[in-house]
Amino acid sequence: MPASLVRRDLASRALNRLPFVSRSRAADVLRATVWLVPAVCVAGSVAVAVALIVIDADLRPSGGALLFPGPPAGARSFLSAIVQAMISFTAVVFSITIVVLQLSSSQFSPRVLRQFMRDRVIQTSLGVFVATFTYAMVVLRAVKGGSGTGEAGFVPRFAVTGAFALVLVSVALFIAYVGHVVNMIRVATIIASIGADTRDVLSRRDAGGPGCDDDAAGPACGTVPSPRPGVLVSVNTRRLASLAAEHGCMLQLAVRIGDYLPEGADLFVVCGGGRHGQDDEDRRRAWRAALYRHVAFETERTMEQDAAFGFRQLVDIALQALSSAVNAPTTAAQAIDEMHDLLRRLVTSPQPDGCYRDDDGELRLVMPQYDAGDYLRLAVEEIWHHGHASPQIPGRLRRMLDDLHAVARPEHRAAVKAWCTRLSPAGPAA
Repeated sequence: MPASLVRRDLASRALNRLPFVSRSRAADVLRATVWLVPAVCVAGSVAVAVALIVIDADLRPSGGALLFPGPPAGARSFLSAIVQAMISFTAVVFSITIVVLQLSSSQFSPRVLRQFMRDRVIQTSLGVFVATFTYAMVVLRAVKGGSGTGEAGFVPRFAVTGAFALVLVSVALFIAYVGHVVNMIRVATIIASIGADTRDVLSRRDAGGPGCDDDAAGPACGTVPSPRPGVLVSVNTRRLASLAAEHGCMLQLAVRIGDYLPEGADLFVVCGGGRHGQDDEDRRRAWRAALYRHVAFETERTMEQDAAFGFRQLVDIALQALSSAVNAPTTAAQAIDEMHDLLRRLVTSPQPDGCYRDDDGELRLVMPQYDAGDYLRLAVEEIWHHGHASPQIPGRLRRMLDDLHAVARPEHRAAVKAWCTRLSPAGPAA
């Protein structure tokens, strides 16, 4: 076997042992982990502080125009002031963040909180503020001697100057943080951010294929239950198709991405290729464990592979705006405009068939897909139900549907036409 193929095989095996379904899943989890960036910043600040202290101990600089010139007592006072100020500063920023999350959750939708959790500016700001505090604490320990002591004085001038530089960076980042958060809580920004994420998911969808041959599946010979309760958020289609090929069978996913499964409910239906250890407990456990490594569950939906969740968030924002407590139909109209662009991309593109084959062209995995009718029902039905009496909403929805009908591919036009008829002025109100 060529060396390149051997390396690729070893890398694939190593990846399969990671606690993530795929690299995209790992990236999504890491980006939504709020503490990761602050932890990296703190670790980096400790490393830089130790390195500068060692350099100071070797070079013993006497000061200058750019380096801290004061004695040990002055260095201690300076660093102590930074420690006290930065811990208070960080508490204020953390409080602002919590208030923003609460306001966004109550005013727009609880489902938009993940947008804030994934935001790199918020994570980096908290990280730099905590890192400055930690850096000053480490450098403070290295200051030796002072007035009235017999100990030889030592001031790590490079390190103390670094603390001053970090304070300047923190001040600049705080100004950027405030402006960023103010912009983030604007409803237009939230809607645009959800739309951008949804477009990214749609761009990564597999193109439509020739469809699934039902006769190729063979008779069902067993099911694989869900290992835990939760929402199915990620599936590694390539690895599942490869696993099915190794066992000479075909897998059918029982639910769509974004659906909830109670523990023990059918997750996969296994068709053809023998019973795959159904008569042997150890083999059955090994087979199920191999499948479970390539699916991921969460307590809530995510945007990694679930474009419908983007529509769900936009619809929730529109419904919240149409409620009597908020009464902001213009916000609902903005959400409809964003969905207009998303639906236009859907109805002008082929429908993915959800069929995945091995290298020999054999059908190995079938996944249920949302079709154009599902997305239209999600985007229109609830908004029309709650907003058909509003002066803005009916006209906005009808203009959107007329445009979609004009540009839709033939296979999607019937679904669009059905909603055009339902929402026509002469049609029944929902």
